[in-house]
Amino acid sequence: MRLVFAGTPEPAVPSLARLVESSRHDVVAVLTRPDAASGRRGKPSPSPVARYAADRDIPVLRPNKPNSEEFIGELTELAPECCAVVAYGALLSERLLAVPEHGWVNLHFSLLPAWRGAAPVQAAIAAGDTVTGATTFRIEPALDSGPVYGVVTETVRPTDTAGELLERLSISGAALLETTIDGIADASLTPVAQPPDGITIAPKITVEEARVRWDLPAHVVDRRIRAVTPNPGAWTMIGDLRVKVGPVSLDEFEGSDESANALAPGAIRVDRTGVRVGTGSRPVALGLIQPPGKKPMNAADWARGARLDESAKAQ
Repeated sequence: MRLVFAGTPEPAVPSLARLVESSRHDVVAVLTRPDAASGRRGKPSPSPVARYAADRDIPVLRPNKPNSEEFIGELTELAPECCAVVAYGALLSERLLAVPEHGWVNLHFSLLPAWRGAAPVQAAIAAGDTVTGATTFRIEPALDSGPVYGVVTETVRPTDTAGELLERLSISGAALLETTIDGIADASLTPVAQPPDGITIAPKITVEEARVRWDLPAHVVDRRIRAVTPNPGAWTMIGDLRVKVGPVSLDEFEGSDESANALAPGAIRVDRTGVRVGTGSRPVALGLIQPPGKKPMNAADWARGARLDESAKAQ
């Protein structure tokens, strides 16, 4: 089948690779977001999907306005039978959706209708879900509401960060997307409407929302930090320093005496066993910390260099 692939970040690359390597399909072009500023100098850089396509001489389309008349005409000339989508990053108009005969098929990293929106993996971890997955569905104008072709499930491990879980889903999801496109091509798949119950929304997480709230219970602090690791990254203020915080440990201090666990939310205690921060329930052990302008480092090493006093507090 003649395909156009739409995607932008690294988790979309495994799906593109599966379709490019398939003997059953022909990826005639890749649609991705315009080059974005990256690094300290802010130099425009192509997306991971654009780099993959360029390395294989696949035409790359980077429209600033994908719903414009100009781009609709350009896509129509390419005459795709279907457009496969993985984290493209823009809403598509009804006119654009109508161009390919078999529509636009999206790979979404949740078990729809749960966690519709931009951050489904982050939402699943933050909510404490034990199982999540990926879904292929035909795109409609409403957000992630289209009929479903197939699903694959994935266990959420107790220590998973969003980055780790998304990496696994990008692989299993790529196989699901290829199978879905195969089924559409041979007319063996018919999409099924999503159920009206169980709809939850996962909007994009802002940098401000990634700030750690130490007044929450320890297990919630743990989930929320893992949910925003590596992006946008959990952070907290310690004095006048804004530092990034890596995943914490919940079990390191179990069995400690009552006085060792008596830390107010945000209070920091440094001893030979590590660095603890109080939460709304019991303390958690810090793992990695990244001070401004520096690389991530072990929390104990950072604390020794920072020479924190007894009044030090994360907030």
